[in-house]
Amino acid sequence: MNQVSGVGVSAGRVVGTVLKMAPPVAAPPEGERLAPGTDAAAEAARIKDAAGVVKAKLQERAAAATGDSKKVLEATAMMAADPALTKDAAKRVTDGGSSAPRAVWDAAEKVADMLKGLGGYMAERANDIYDVRSRIVAELRGEQPPGVPTSSTPFVLVAVDLAPADTATLDPALVQALVTSEGGPQSHTAILARQLGLPAIVAAHGADAIAEGTEVFVDGAAGTVSLEVGDTERQYAATWAERAANPSVFNGVGKLSDGFSVPLLANIGNAKDAKKAAAANAEGVGLFRTEFLFLDQADEPPVDVQVKQYTDVFAEFPGKKVVIRTLDAGADKPLPFVTDDTEPNPALGVRGYRTSWHYPDVLTNQLRAIAQAADASEADVWVMAPMIATAAESSDFAQQCMAAGIKRPGIMIEIPAAALTSDRLLTDATFASIGTNDLTQYTMAADRQLGSLAELNDPWQPGLLALVKASVDGATRAGQQVSGDATAPDEHHHGDPARPVGVCGEAAGDPALAVVLVGLGVSTLSMTPRSLANVAEILASVSKADTTRIAELALSAPSAAEAKARVREQIPLLEELGL
Repeated sequence: MNQVSGVGVSAGRVVGTVLKMAPPVAAPPEGERLAPGTDAAAEAARIKDAAGVVKAKLQERAAAATGDSKKVLEATAMMAADPALTKDAAKRVTDGGSSAPRAVWDAAEKVADMLKGLGGYMAERANDIYDVRSRIVAELRGEQPPGVPTSSTPFVLVAVDLAPADTATLDPALVQALVTSEGGPQSHTAILARQLGLPAIVAAHGADAIAEGTEVFVDGAAGTVSLEVGDTERQYAATWAERAANPSVFNGVGKLSDGFSVPLLANIGNAKDAKKAAAANAEGVGLFRTEFLFLDQADEPPVDVQVKQYTDVFAEFPGKKVVIRTLDAGADKPLPFVTDDTEPNPALGVRGYRTSWHYPDVLTNQLRAIAQAADASEADVWVMAPMIATAAESSDFAQQCMAAGIKRPGIMIEIPAAALTSDRLLTDATFASIGTNDLTQYTMAADRQLGSLAELNDPWQPGLLALVKASVDGATRAGQQVSGDATAPDEHHHGDPARPVGVCGEAAGDPALAVVLVGLGVSTLSMTPRSLANVAEILASVSKADTTRIAELALSAPSAAEAKARVREQIPLLEELGL
């Protein structure tokens, strides 16, 4: 075995020595019972004490972390002391005579099975439960819990997968790259690696068989781990190290080599994110995920509280576009005041805009709050609804926006039906934004959280690219009908400006795929602020005619891998920069 391939989720090229995660905590023997003469009540109490110790240790790590890492650790700490886990485990000891470790093991499995049944993001949280289970059992046994190995020198971390609590505390000064044999492109591991700017590959089947101490070359963009390291690989790594030490800075103007304008926007979730995006010179916000303001609430936040939160975000972008998405609750983001946690298939259930069918006041109040915040700011506020499937839904949302005083209502295109009928959906709605994460999983019938489906859940899939093109073509027809102008777009803008289509999914932050999206007619790209400079640099190396030609190559490819290979061959700068 000279090379292991997986899904690259964060670009970067490094040469380093492999260290592996400690082996997982061994499962207690099936049916393990209390030893004769053991006080069952005392053993049950030990479970609560061990869970408390685990919670305290995780909170201690959270206190030293920042941003999303801090949130992940705090959430995992809360899971450690979850009564649903500890009380069930204690009862298995006192009533069933199970040993404390085995009781924790079985109780955690019950909670994990429940989360898996919910699907999506909640299914991903099952890994958090397994992590907590291992930590509590290790504490009960007096063992060291599994985790990131300690080292005084930099290393490439290889693991089957990482628990969120481990990923959240990775030190980029020591961990040169991250490679997991499981996990998917939307897992905690992938998302946090991108935020840290850490070269990372997931779903690299066979990576866990690489011997510790092996020198490897990791190419995060290509998704490969080479076990044979020569002069070429060392030069690649040196070039990347120099680039990382002197990163390029986005100048705030996204355009192609011929001056064709492609505004580059940022994805955010709160005012803190907005400040970072503004500091990175984002040309605006292409996706403001408002659900993150609701997730830790037992009840709907009052209108005045929402107004304050939206106003703080809008203040960072005076005179610039801010696209705000209304509450995207349901599926992987359940909220007690609008969603039903008993749905058999939440990803295909009542989520996003659909929650307004049963709880219309939540949407009405949010639109009222957005309108008030927009009136009090200088931002150019656009509002879109998630999970729109039909023209009737699109029209209803547009009418609600207009009634609230919002002038630019739009829709998310995340469902294949919406992509195929975008001309009808954009009669009343004035713009669309393609969420490639959900559109990919619905197009390929592949849960985006499952590492085993990572190859299907790839935005390079020709089927997904065809739906992007269908969305843009339909939007152009709708725009021409509204404006009564069937002429071609001018040389500086994509499509009819009456009905622009942007992309705000993870695909927009891939510099190679960004070229394809522009070639397919997408007008704006929105991404994590860290990706802005790289995307801008690659776009500036191609002309409008280049993007159209390159997009056709990808669109006609028989597979995702071939589409990606064809595009990269046409843009040698990608290889040169390691992107």
